[in-house]
Amino acid sequence: MSVVVEVPVWWGDMDAFGHVNNTVYFRWFENARIAFFREVGWGHEGVGPILAKTDCVFRQPVVFPDTVKVEAAAEDLREDRFTMTYRVISDRLGEVAFGSGRVVAFDYANGTKAPIPAAVYEAIRAQVAHTDSGTVQ
Repeated sequence: MSVVVEVPVWWGDMDAFGHVNNTVYFRWFENARIAFFREVGWGHEGVGPILAKTDCVFRQPVVFPDTVKVEAAAEDLREDRFTMTYRVISDRLGEVAFGSGRVVAFDYANGTKAPIPAAVYEAIRAQVAHTDSGTVQ
């Protein structure tokens, strides 16, 4: 299972070079990541997710007008962290970018890393098992 969000490309997303600015892709990743968190029941109260690192490979420039679909899935699940993978698919161009992000469980009250809450861990584990089964490509 992966989460897919559809995002319109806005005129203001473009930069002086006439294509979507690279920072916008990270906002798209964030939208998909938050949708994923909602899907697995992970809020920001108590122990919540925090993004430790992220990256993106830009394959083709996107321009207005367009719509992109951003897919997010989890892999490499550990007790206190996992990796999100992202794909950006343009309606006009096909796959235009992909990336990843390391998500860590964080105890906001104590300011420390913590285990992923059990119910959230199980929901992510089920997602990872479903993805690894070859159902999602």
